[in-house]
Amino acid sequence: MKKQKGFSLIELLIVVAIILIIAAIAIPNFLKSKMAANESSALESMRTINTGEVTYAAACPGIGYSATLVELNTGAICAGGAGVIDNVLATGTKSGYKFTYTQGAADASGAVSTYTNVAVPLSVGVTGQRGFYSDQTCVTRYSVDGSAPTVTSSALQ
Repeated sequence: MKKQKGFSLIELLIVVAIILIIAAIAIPNFLKSKMAANESSALESMRTINTGEVTYAAACPGIGYSATLVELNTGAICAGGAGVIDNVLATGTKSGYKFTYTQGAADASGAVSTYTNVAVPLSVGVTGQRGFYSDQTCVTRYSVDGSAPTVTSSALQ
């Protein structure tokens, strides 16, 4: 009787089937984990922008809050605002989220005392599920459907 070398076709098919079953279980969990990580990154980026705006307004009291996210990185208008946020966040897109920063109107002294910042997922259900909103109060609000939240949306606890 000859001794068998290697694996039979049935054995190889069983191993492939087991690998496919494990992959079918693991991939959806991986995608949910990635989406949660993107949301956490977006939330932390909102906090970074809020802290950056407070820092910028303190360094540049005659100007108030910055005109754009790029200004928080370059400090082109006020040198005290240079390097407050990183280059990636200054582009307005980071970790699957798009950030839209809007400067408020200047007050009687000429300084800007309001701003709004909105972060929405680039692809709802893929890069993130929730949208985030924050303003000069530094309270972060959210929407559960990925739409752009407003000042009346639910606040994070």
